[in-house]
Amino acid sequence: MTMTTHANAGLRPEELRKQFPALSRTVNGKKLVYLDNGATTQKPLCVLEAMDRYYREYNSNVHRGIHRLSEEATEAYDSAHETIAGFIGAHSWQEVIFTKNTTESLNLVARSLLPTFKKGDEVLLTQMEHHSNIVPWQQLAKQHGLVVRYIPVTDEGILDLLAARKMLSAKTKLVSLTHVSNVLGTINPVREVAGMAHDHGALCVVDAAQSVPHMPVSVQELGCDFLAFSGHKMAGPTGIGVLWGRTELLERMQPFLYGGDMISSVSFQDAEWNELPWKFEAGTPVIAEGIGLAEAARFLTGIGMDSIQRHEQALARHACEALGSLKGVRIFGPRERAGLVSFWADPVHPHDLASLLDQDGIAIRAGHHCAMPLVVEVLKQPALARASFYLYNTKEEIDALAAGVKKAQKVFG
Repeated sequence: MTMTTHANAGLRPEELRKQFPALSRTVNGKKLVYLDNGATTQKPLCVLEAMDRYYREYNSNVHRGIHRLSEEATEAYDSAHETIAGFIGAHSWQEVIFTKNTTESLNLVARSLLPTFKKGDEVLLTQMEHHSNIVPWQQLAKQHGLVVRYIPVTDEGILDLLAARKMLSAKTKLVSLTHVSNVLGTINPVREVAGMAHDHGALCVVDAAQSVPHMPVSVQELGCDFLAFSGHKMAGPTGIGVLWGRTELLERMQPFLYGGDMISSVSFQDAEWNELPWKFEAGTPVIAEGIGLAEAARFLTGIGMDSIQRHEQALARHACEALGSLKGVRIFGPRERAGLVSFWADPVHPHDLASLLDQDGIAIRAGHHCAMPLVVEVLKQPALARASFYLYNTKEEIDALAAGVKKAQKVFG
């Protein structure tokens, strides 16, 4: 299959927006201001067209047929693994496993590593984790006698690394942490934490759902053992996620799901597993979604991940200034952050704020952000409003958000 190329380097957000059909619509008669990118991003035409082309021209199952359509589908799907491997700096495309989402990727790691744990072993998480990186470990710990501990978050919204060093011990078998907090915007020092984990013989797992779409990420530079992220947060389709793992670890691990395509041979008595990555991709895989994800990665590469990160961080600084200038607004998280801002605008409950902003066509997120322990137990908030940015957002949209928040405060004041 031919690979689409993009010449987007240097384009302004206003020009990039033209490639995202959803951004041209109106909501309640107002121009859409989409600031909920931490939940999911909009999709460019090239991704929609790549998936449509698969369904229209060479729709077929992969790894099974010897006819032309199956060969074309197999080539496109397999090459998608190569594209993603390059996007995250993996040594081999065989280290790239396609899943449904970050949640499934983290569950895969937890379930497949479980046989290597014994009662009393410790899993070290952080207080800023998404539920996807808490609940799998929490439930396995309850079922199998493991111990889950949490690295605390300082008042500034950063990890307490001194506490982390004290918590690590010979009992620690795994450290799993988010690269970027989806609530605080904190960019965690993954390489340092991974080094600390390895010094104690532990593995390091990274939830990169909020980093891979927004900044340059190299698994080699991070020094982690596993890394998970989702397609729908990086201008790609829903229903596909990625798990990257070191080859030697993946080869030793047991499969997470069993069935077709993940086997090399089957008898009535037993089965042997396929080679990587198919060993972990049971059944008909996410073919169209994999093709769409690869196209999204090429699209983002064409723009430049460094440029995307700089743009989003500039928007975050502007948002902190604009919202911070409003009376009664409290912003959570460190000064230097990724492209999102969580806040409380007194006296408006975040749910009411999101509803009022929607009347003006402004989309934000309100609630616990799938990080209830952080929001409720650490930050002591019933909920938070969150504005999260992407490559197509502008400072004018941030100004519209601030004006909408001020308007809502007057309604409830």
